[in-house]
Amino acid sequence: MREVFQQELREVQDRLVEIASLVAVSIDNATKAFNESDVSLAEAVIADDDQIDAAAAELDELAINILARQQPVARDLRIVVSALRISASLERMGDMAEHIAQLARYRFPDKVVPKSLRGTFAELGALDVAVANKLVELLKHEDVRVAEEIRNDDDRIDALHLSVFDKVLGETWKGAAVDTVDATLASRYHERFADHAVSIAKKVQYLATGDWVPTDD
Repeated sequence: MREVFQQELREVQDRLVEIASLVAVSIDNATKAFNESDVSLAEAVIADDDQIDAAAAELDELAINILARQQPVARDLRIVVSALRISASLERMGDMAEHIAQLARYRFPDKVVPKSLRGTFAELGALDVAVANKLVELLKHEDVRVAEEIRNDDDRIDALHLSVFDKVLGETWKGAAVDTVDATLASRYHERFADHAVSIAKKVQYLATGDWVPTDD
C-alpha cells in the first residue's frame, strides 16, 4: 500500500508539471498574439484554456481521492494539500493568458496598445514567459534557487506594471479612453500572472525546505 501511495504522489507531481507546461505554452502564444496582433493565435489560446481547466479539475479529483483513501499525514499531507492550491493558481494563470489573448482578438486588426507602450509590453510578455518556464522547472526539481529567480522576475514585472500606470496617468499621455482601459487591463493581467507564479514558488519552497515564506495573496 505504501508503494501505491508513493506512486500516487508522483502522479500528482507529474500532473502539476503537465499543467504548468500547458500554461507556459499558453502565455507564450498569448503574448505573441498580443504583441503581433495575431488573431489566429489568440483564438487558439482561448480554445486551449479548456484543456488547462480540465487538467486542473482532474488533478483536484485525484488529490481529493488520495486524501480520502490514504489519509496522509505530515509532509505527505502538505504535498497533497499544496497540490490542490497550486492547481488552482495554475488554472488562474491560464485564465490570465486567455484574457491577454482576448484583448488581442477584440482589437484585431489593430494592436492593443499604442506604439509608446509596445516595448514595455514586449518586456512584460517576455518576463511572464520566462516565469512560466521556470515554474515548470521548479515543479519538476523543487530547486529553491529557481523559486528565488521567479520572485526576482516578479519584482521586475511589478516595476513595469507601475510604469504603465505612470504612463497612462501622465500629462503627456495621448491615448484614447479605450487605449487607457486596454493598457491598464493588459498590464494587470501580466502582473497577476506572475503573482500566481510567486505564490506557487513559495509553496514549493516550503515543501522543499520546511521554511514558510509569508505571502500576500
